[in-house]
Amino acid sequence: MGGVDQAFVQEPEQRPKPSTIEVDGIPVIDMSVSGTGGIEKLASEIGNACRKWGFFQVINHGVPLELRQRVEKVAKAFFDLPIEEKRKAKRDELNFTGYHDEEHTKNVRDWKEVFDMLIEDPTFLPASPDPDDEEIRTYSNKWPENPPEFRETCQEYCREVEKLAFKLLELISLSLGLPANRLSDFFKHQTGMLRLNYYPPCPSPELALGVGRHRDGGALTVLAQDDVGGLQIRRQSDGEWIPIKPIPNAYIINIADALQVWSNNLYVSAEHRVVVNSERERFSIPLFFFPSHYVKVKPLEELVNEQNPAKYKEYSWGKFYVNRTGSNYKKLEAKNLQIDHFKTPESE
Repeated sequence: MGGVDQAFVQEPEQRPKPSTIEVDGIPVIDMSVSGTGGIEKLASEIGNACRKWGFFQVINHGVPLELRQRVEKVAKAFFDLPIEEKRKAKRDELNFTGYHDEEHTKNVRDWKEVFDMLIEDPTFLPASPDPDDEEIRTYSNKWPENPPEFRETCQEYCREVEKLAFKLLELISLSLGLPANRLSDFFKHQTGMLRLNYYPPCPSPELALGVGRHRDGGALTVLAQDDVGGLQIRRQSDGEWIPIKPIPNAYIINIADALQVWSNNLYVSAEHRVVVNSERERFSIPLFFFPSHYVKVKPLEELVNEQNPAKYKEYSWGKFYVNRTGSNYKKLEAKNLQIDHFKTPESE
């Protein structure tokens, strides 16, 4: 990526400042529990984390360490390939899977390269964000030739982390006082994806960001990060950017927008960003857990009453997602769609 091109430079108020903040950080939750009492306690811990932070880390989560190490190895091998080789699997306007090095967040280019793959292959999504356009498009994964074990390793990893995502979804349902399977039907034909992120060393880390500030649009994100660090979340209480310290073999979980809406603002989809550094490359692997394209997202009826009316109008997940995917692809004149667009007067 060479020097810092103007396309990467953040507005002055968004540039990272040297952090002197020392905090305990987000909750770390041990998932190795058994019995009804243990599960209730675990759900309660997760609920508290979702309310206060919108982020938490999990340990003893059931995803084999050996598999995680294998996917980290193939990710590094792929990003180490010559640019011409990587671009053989490049994303295009008709298919957003594959390699990409021009991602934008809030219309500023991110200092990173990515490789995206769908969890369900094929995945079905609306052809356009237009509410009157009923066409559904079929998307399939684009795979690189090298490294040869890339496809099989990533698919195996997807399946294991997807199991963890469903387990977390059940615990979050329980934490809201709902049956464990309350949210499961929304994911029958889920539209989620796995992403491999590569953040090269940056000559001017004080000007650029690996990912600009944003909230995730889906339901949950399950993130593996290496030991370099760089992820920061915005603390609810004072708006300060708090670094998330890497814990070996832990996963970072964050609540995304759809879950904030389903919970009627009981749980928070927190803003976060990634800072870069000038010395070390960084890798991270998020699994974005998204509902089926036909799901209408709105506050769950069990959580709405006269004292606590619905804070959001219903919206189509598929249309919302397709709108946001387009704005990640290139710089747009308009800001991308946010859940704030669907707020009701009662939410004020």
